[in-house]
Amino acid sequence: MQEKGFVVILDVHTHAMLAEHWGCEWHKNWEPVYGTPAEVVTPERYDAAMAGGDVQLSFVFGIRATRAGIDTPSDFIADFVAKAKTNCIGFMALDPSDDDAIEQLRYGVELGLRGIKLYPILAHFDPRDEKYDAFYRAATEAGLIVLWHMGTTPSPEGRLDYSNPLVVDEVARRHPGLTQIIAHLGHPWQRETVVVLRKNRRVFSDVSASWARPADGHRALIRAQEWNVVDKLLFGSDFPVWDPADAIAGIRKLADIGVPDGAPTLANETIDWILNGDPRPALGLA
Repeated sequence: MQEKGFVVILDVHTHAMLAEHWGCEWHKNWEPVYGTPAEVVTPERYDAAMAGGDVQLSFVFGIRATRAGIDTPSDFIADFVAKAKTNCIGFMALDPSDDDAIEQLRYGVELGLRGIKLYPILAHFDPRDEKYDAFYRAATEAGLIVLWHMGTTPSPEGRLDYSNPLVVDEVARRHPGLTQIIAHLGHPWQRETVVVLRKNRRVFSDVSASWARPADGHRALIRAQEWNVVDKLLFGSDFPVWDPADAIAGIRKLADIGVPDGAPTLANETIDWILNGDPRPALGLA
């Protein structure tokens, strides 16, 4: 657990979904790996978890991948935000390959949602394809934050070639004004994530799940130090996979990993920024 008086200003990676939103995908492809049915997140459960981690503000979203039959409706997220006691910002889950994706985006804005969760690995769309430029322009003009699931998946149907963080570099090059967040430090491509952060002014990354594979997570945070992008790292718990309090404990444990004499170490200042820094001005939320 975190130290007394410790406050997480922003948790950028939390989910609110019903089992039915998964269609057949969870039972078919995820349950054989994790051994559990799809979790149901209620506002009450969500509020208890956020309070347990002293989270002051959170982003909450579901998943949409039309080809896989996964769909968390924007109405559900808007209703969830209204019912939750936590100060949370709702994100719509969209699939740009839908013919009416821009109309869905505009509807989400009408509902008061302020960001978009994209999941190319399961939706099977290539983020670099120029046919999605109108979608990215609409998101930029609406002042939305785009959060990408980047990195691996347990689903055999996932397209890993669409989930390497380097694909975000091309989106950022053509749409430099779009604020984007790469989830999970792009694991296992954390090194690629770091160089994407360095060159693109409006691209950030959350560190959710970094503690789950501590050797990779430890190296990734040291690389962020060496490339001077620590200020672009964001706390994310990946709730309900982890409660925020457990995520905080996991990140703190990364600092306890020993290194050979003379090797770069994970600085306390890096951990302090991730857990207690205020990224809201950089994200346009101040």
